[in-house]
Formats: sequence, C-alpha cells, structure tokens
Amino acid sequence: MKYFLFYLFLLVSFISIAQERQPNVLLIVSDDLNQTALGAYGNKLVSTPNIDRLASEGMLFQNAYSQYPVCGPSRASFLFGYYPTATETFGYTSGRENVGPKRASLPQFFKEKGFYTARISKVFHMGVPIDIETGSDGQDDPDSWTERFNSPGPEWQSPGFAELVQNNPDGKIERKGGNVMAIVQAEGGDLNQSDGKTAQKAIELIQNQSKEKPFFLAVGLVRPHVPFVAPKEYFRPYPWQSIVPPPVIEGDWNDIPKKGINYVTTRNAEMNYIHKQKAIAAYYASVSFMDAQVGKILEALEESGLSENTLVVFTSDHGFHLGEHDFWMKVSLKEESVRVPLIIKAPGFPSGKSHSFVELVDLYPTLLDLSGFEIPERLQGKSLVPILQNPTMEVRDFAFSVTQGGSTHLIRTKRWAYIQYGRNAEDGMELFDMLQDPGQYQNLAEEDHFQPIVEEMKQLLNQKIKEVQTNDLEKTYQP
Repeated sequence: MKYFLFYLFLLVSFISIAQERQPNVLLIVSDDLNQTALGAYGNKLVSTPNIDRLASEGMLFQNAYSQYPVCGPSRASFLFGYYPTATETFGYTSGRENVGPKRASLPQFFKEKGFYTARISKVFHMGVPIDIETGSDGQDDPDSWTERFNSPGPEWQSPGFAELVQNNPDGKIERKGGNVMAIVQAEGGDLNQSDGKTAQKAIELIQNQSKEKPFFLAVGLVRPHVPFVAPKEYFRPYPWQSIVPPPVIEGDWNDIPKKGINYVTTRNAEMNYIHKQKAIAAYYASVSFMDAQVGKILEALEESGLSENTLVVFTSDHGFHLGEHDFWMKVSLKEESVRVPLIIKAPGFPSGKSHSFVELVDLYPTLLDLSGFEIPERLQGKSLVPILQNPTMEVRDFAFSVTQGGSTHLIRTKRWAYIQYGRNAEDGMELFDMLQDPGQYQNLAEEDHFQPIVEEMKQLLNQKIKEVQTNDLEKTYQP
C-alpha cells in the first residue's frame, strides 16, 4: 500500500510540475508602429524605456516584416497563420470568412488546448477611431476567446488642445474624426484614454489568473494609430519646433511607378513644413504613451510571479510613414511601412538580437513550438525557436509581403528590395540596393546593368506566389 501511495505521490507531483511548466502567453500588439520609432531600434529621440527593457531581456528581431501593411489583412494573416495571398484576405475583416470554420486561429488553438484566452481591445481588426469611440467588437473572431473586453475612449473628441495637420492648410479646422492626422493633447490621465483602460484591464486579468490553468492574453494598444491622442504630459518631451522632418529629395518620385506613390502624401494632404513637424512630434508622443501602458502590463506580470513562466511577444501590425519620400501613413511596401518591431521574451532562452529575415506569419508556429505543441502542416509560417536558441541562425533568405489588394508584391533580400506592381509587372517595378541605398531613393529596375537582378527577383516572387497558393487549405487542415 505504501508503494502505491508513493507512486501516486510521484504521479501527482509530475502532473503538477508539467502544469507549472506549461507557459502562459502574453501577446501585445501595437497599431501602426514604425520600427524606427523605438529606442531599442536606435531612435535616440523617442523615450520608450519599457519596450527597450523588454528588448534587452528577450530576442529583438531587426528584420521582421508584415505580410500586408494595412491593419485588417495583416492581423488576419498572423492570427490565422496564412499569407494574405493564400486566403485572399485583403480587406478590413477578421479573415474567418476566408479561412473557414474548421481552421483554428492562434488564440483559438490555445483555447482548444485548455487555455483561458482573452482579448482586450484591438487584436483582430477594429476601425480606429470609430470602433474605439463606440466600444464595438469590430471585426472580431468570437470563437478565439474565452472572454472579450473592449476599451472605449473619446479619441479625437478628447478634451484638450487640438490641431488638424492634414488637409487643413489654413488652420480653420481644429479637429476632425476619421482616419486622419488629428492631434489632441488630452486633458486627464491615462485612464481617460482607450489604451490606459486596456492596460488597466490587462493588469486586472493578470492579477486574477490561476497558476493551475495557463492563459493566452492578447492585448491590443491602438496608439500610435491616428488620431494622435495622448495625455498632454506625453507631448512635453517633443516640442514640435525641434523636430526635423525627413529630407525632401528633388525628383524623388520621377523614377517610380505611379502606383508606387502612396495614398497619403505631403502634397495631397496639403501639409507644410510646420504640419510635418507637428505630426511627427505627436506620433512620438503617442508612442511614448503606448510604451507607458506596456510598462504597466509588464510590471503587473512581474509582480504576479507569473513572468518566469510566460512567453511575452511585442509587435505591431505594420509600420508607418513619417514623411519619408513625402509619404505618410501605411499601405506602401517601402521599409518604413512594411517593416515592424518584433520582440520575443521566452523563459529559458537567452536575450540577443537577430538579423534573420522573419515574418509576422511566423508567430503562430513559434508560439506553438515554444509551448510544446505540434505545429500543424497547414501553417505557412516558420518557427523562430532556432533563432531564440542561437541568434546567428537564419530561417529565411527573404521576406515576402503584398499590398493594394494583393496586386503589388515585395521580395526583400539582404541586398535587394524588389517591388512589383501587377502580377506581370504591367504597372511597373522598383529595385533598390539596400546596402548602398537604404533610404530607397534610386530605382534601378529599368537600368540595363541590373536586368539580371530584376529577372532573379521575378523568379523568386513567382516561386513564392506559387508555393503559397498551392497550399490547399482544406486538404492540409489538421484539427
């Protein structure tokens, strides 16, 4: 009898240890965050101490790319584990309507494995500012979550000093709703704003978690997405008069296709030099406000005693132009728009920096791999665990992204950035030498000497498209 009890004790202990070792997941997704707006990525002007600290404790990926530089399709891609080209999810949806009911999203996979899964604010697509103002679920996927929480906020209608720096050349309009560069130095503290409420709810959920059941907590922070709204104290470190916008290169647009000119430019937004200064300063203030919320969440995780058994991921759905090439917002496949910050802190893995090309679509298989789950063959990303084990490892030779409804493609290798407009380049091409021209100012696609490189890029692109589209979603599904 005593041997039976002894072995029973060992079995119970083993189960208990296994449960303790099952990692939690904390996924923090910022909105429209330019990689170069963070101290960890080399920005010496913007104050982001909390994200910088996370980067020093985890793995910072220098060459991480979004698969579509627009909120809805990007989030659908990395949350379902497919390229937009495969599912033809190019709009402002969750992506569920295209991948079908049988394929589990990333959080749904964990939910089906017994995790508590919760969403706070924008994880799948939400319209900003409208869904934030109304407290709507947006284009959410309810099957993914045990619980869902929204964080309504006043956005552009926040009390405080307001300015509109887009299509307001004479300054007659103080503020305006919609997807425009309205600036509000808001009265009141963090909790008056959506992201402040999101951080507070995340802290509450972390504090209430049971150590016996693992959790998957997805936290969506809407800043620095327009409107640029933050409590006024976050603006003080960034006086707009001290901001120097990117240089304007005469004839910059002359050698790129018409479709390569972004949808929001300094010209069509009727912005002068001061407008540009104010927009950049307000973006930086929004980034600092967002960083402060990240700090609160990470501090709560630390104080809860759960940090040593929690995978933490910080990223953004895509980047954001701040006047480079006289472009603003996102959508383009230039570096500022398509490259993203990505930091993964995993218990038991060393900190470091990786220069390997990685993609947001890699998040799904990576989190499964780190959690000890088998990776379904249907997923189109790659596990980044080899890089977490050894930062010098490389998992990809190039990054792939699309935009403009899937008609425009990017192949980004170490040396080259190739952008093709149209399936057969009927609307033009761009080729940039990223070693000698990292700002992407001289398009080499029509130069005779570089035609062999153009042909090589075309072949890589066609091969990638074929590879992605021949992945039959129904036949390769695994529950």
